[in-house]
Amino acid sequence: MANKKFGLFAAIALAGSVLLAGCGGDSATDSGGSGEGGGAENPEFLSILTGGTTGTYYPLGGAMATIIENETGIDTTAESSQASAANMTALADDAGQIAFVQTDTAFYAAEGSNMFEGEVIDTVSAIGALYPETIQLVTTANSGIAAFEDLKGKKVSVGAPGSGTYINAEQLLEIHGMTMEDVEAQNLDFAESQESLQAGQIDAAFITAGTPTGAVESLGATTDVVIVPVAEDKATELIEKYPYYAKDTVPSGTYGLTEDVPTVSVLAMLVAQNDLSEDLVYDITKAIYENTDQIQHAKAEFIKAETALDGIGIDIHPGAQKYFDEVNQ
Repeated sequence: MANKKFGLFAAIALAGSVLLAGCGGDSATDSGGSGEGGGAENPEFLSILTGGTTGTYYPLGGAMATIIENETGIDTTAESSQASAANMTALADDAGQIAFVQTDTAFYAAEGSNMFEGEVIDTVSAIGALYPETIQLVTTANSGIAAFEDLKGKKVSVGAPGSGTYINAEQLLEIHGMTMEDVEAQNLDFAESQESLQAGQIDAAFITAGTPTGAVESLGATTDVVIVPVAEDKATELIEKYPYYAKDTVPSGTYGLTEDVPTVSVLAMLVAQNDLSEDLVYDITKAIYENTDQIQHAKAEFIKAETALDGIGIDIHPGAQKYFDEVNQ
């Protein structure tokens, strides 16, 4: 199957998928499976909402779109987006069918808290967890920033508007006795953060993504990258208050680092609109978790059926649950 189509065609495909989603689909495609799923017809197009083009979601989404199209026969396109929170809202608004999202952000959407205050999203459910999303506080060797406490008064990118990265930044600052008022917060996406660090326009950037992250690798091509560590006691304190975090490490050798750097992570997961049929989501789930060898990214090794339900705080789509029940019994 041909490589995924981005740009103009992607926009046309997305528009078509939204129209089909709105009317329940005018064209049925046999999805295989058990025949269950309420008789829902499959859409002609599927759109996977990812993140910025220099993050981890985007290349993974492109690879998964190819796999899904090959296995289901449905034209599937990966779209760049503003990532987690924006993706949940987009799915609720029928602007896509599948999306990448952080487990913490999906939890906030389901309960209507934090960036979703007063806006409960109950039309989206989980396909499965993918890999650790490492919270990386990125700076450069000449910034003078070696610890979180050094951020006071500094220009710090805290993530694009609508991004789960913003909440991660806020919570990590909180654990270190600070708030957004203690830094000059900049709402930049990963690419903008990279460019601004490179130009000396900001001092540090929070980036929540699987490592290695494209934007940080690009920064490391021109300057020495520093990842600010999260001390063991601070990580423990964070996890006690916000249990969807886990301790993590950016390994030595990543971005040219000469030693392991301790930090924390949440999980990346895939979600889908509830009204996609059980059969179709079963086929999508099976396609992804049984073809990870076709994903040319370091994070593919973490995408496993046996860990796919770890850390998920929202409902599992019945089609995904059916698949995991079969393979994990």
